[in-house]
Amino acid sequence: MLRAARLESALYEEVEDERRSILQASVVVLLACAAGAAGSALAGASTLRLVVDVLEPPVLWLGGSAFSYMVGATFLRGPETETDFAEVLRTTGFAFAPGLLRLFAFVPPPAVGTGIALFADLWVLLAAIVAVRQALDFTTLRALGTFGAAYGLLWLVLRATDTLLPA
Repeated sequence: MLRAARLESALYEEVEDERRSILQASVVVLLACAAGAAGSALAGASTLRLVVDVLEPPVLWLGGSAFSYMVGATFLRGPETETDFAEVLRTTGFAFAPGLLRLFAFVPPPAVGTGIALFADLWVLLAAIVAVRQALDFTTLRALGTFGAAYGLLWLVLRATDTLLPA
């Protein structure tokens, strides 16, 4: 997890190639869920915030990975791109390692705790771009485009499901 958080491309390549690392990737995402929820609970957040902190990482992981795979393996596919969904899922799971810093969202004053959580989220985004780049054998620019398109699509899907829920 430390190597993933340090954005080591070699680690993401190892994870991409190691089929058995899916369990480890899942554990990283679950730890990020627990850290976010614990940090929010210690900060006195509402029950709804705790539920969001528990559900957000796996939804982003699964949905973001699926859309990254679809966009990257089809529309933005490069000449070196050889991948499958499992490779993208494994690498992006490890990208949630910096999310463990969300445990410190309770640090007073609230602006500091919120800043730590925001910093952790941005770090996860950077790690996810590295993960997508390595899984899809892309340039960084192509990975940014894939990541942006994938999360735009995920946002649209989540927004659409939000409109289906009763008010």
